Amino acid sequence: MKKVVILGSTGSIGKSALDVIRKFPDKFKVIGLAARSSINILEEQIKEFKPKYVAVYDNKAWNELRKKIKNIEIMHGTEGICQIATKTEADIILSAIVGAAGLLPTFEAVLAGKTIALANKESLVMAGELIKTTAKKTNAKIIPVDSEHSAIFQCINSCNKPYISKIWLTASGGPFRGMKKNEIKNVTPQEALNHPKWKMGKRITIDSATLMNKGFEVIEAHYLFDIKAEDIGVLIHPQSIVHCLVEFIDGTYIAQMSNPDMKAPIALALSIPERLTNIVKPIDWTVTSQLQFEMPDTDLFPCLNLAYEALKTGGSMPAVLNAADEIAVEAFLAGKVKFNNIYEIIKKIMDAHNVVPINSIDDVLEADSWARKMAKKEIG
Repeated sequence: MKKVVILGSTGSIGKSALDVIRKFPDKFKVIGLAARSSINILEEQIKEFKPKYVAVYDNKAWNELRKKIKNIEIMHGTEGICQIATKTEADIILSAIVGAAGLLPTFEAVLAGKTIALANKESLVMAGELIKTTAKKTNAKIIPVDSEHSAIFQCINSCNKPYISKIWLTASGGPFRGMKKNEIKNVTPQEALNHPKWKMGKRITIDSATLMNKGFEVIEAHYLFDIKAEDIGVLIHPQSIVHCLVEFIDGTYIAQMSNPDMKAPIALALSIPERLTNIVKPIDWTVTSQLQFEMPDTDLFPCLNLAYEALKTGGSMPAVLNAADEIAVEAFLAGKVKFNNIYEIIKKIMDAHNVVPINSIDDVLEADSWARKMAKKEIG
């Protein structure tokens, strides 16, 4: 039986993971849960799964939960979540905290040599090289949870890497696929949050609408699989059935396919090398009769190019990219800026940044802090 710690248990990935664990009580035991502030959901999870360790990031929420839960020590803040992420008895840490807040707990789990099911892509976007080199030293294992990276992981493990020519990440195209540039500039947050295929948190949904999320996935794929930026492509695939294509030097391809449901990559990350039964509904080929693919329109969605630029620049630039995006997306959701301003803000911050090497986690945090301040100043 695998002992599991879930960081971000009240979010969509965390709840999906608990759905999987609930179906297989003989295979998994939840020993740790951590959340930001959604203590009503967390309280119910504690009652059902009876974890040994609990942590809450928000101080007010932590105090409220302590009054309700008396028989478990509840840790708090980044320090408390990091403590849960490094527990000796944990077999696997699911890192599903949204945004830059997931970086330190993930890094601490890597330092502790844990097996990490990684759903927090920002960790690799911000500190990919540092995490990669640290994982080699500590023998930490990183298993991707993003549907596209899980797909690549499954495909390339069945072949010899020197024969790979390119990997292709797929994207649904978001809610604004096919629109004109003059049509997209005045879209509302509500329209941008109306993703056609996936149910996700607000920030990742907006990032999907701008294609920045796919850019982050390009960076993540580079560090996960040691593939050059120019050998990672993006294809718009509105059906979201094909999650990746691996292209080989002989002109052939391997694809990984399933109905769009995050339970599939989550279940695989938790159970590997096994596969669990009846996780997602099989594809009905009488209904799914067409699969479309097209190249992304980077004139309409220029954020994708910013991600490639940040990856090729390296050093502190990816951390700056992520931080500026977080602030710009927050401002868009709050009605302070327009949709097209997201790209403009990020580009200005990247252009103003003097890139430095990343030699420690403090270097990452310093770049992150600088970019946030600059982005807030730009927004006003």
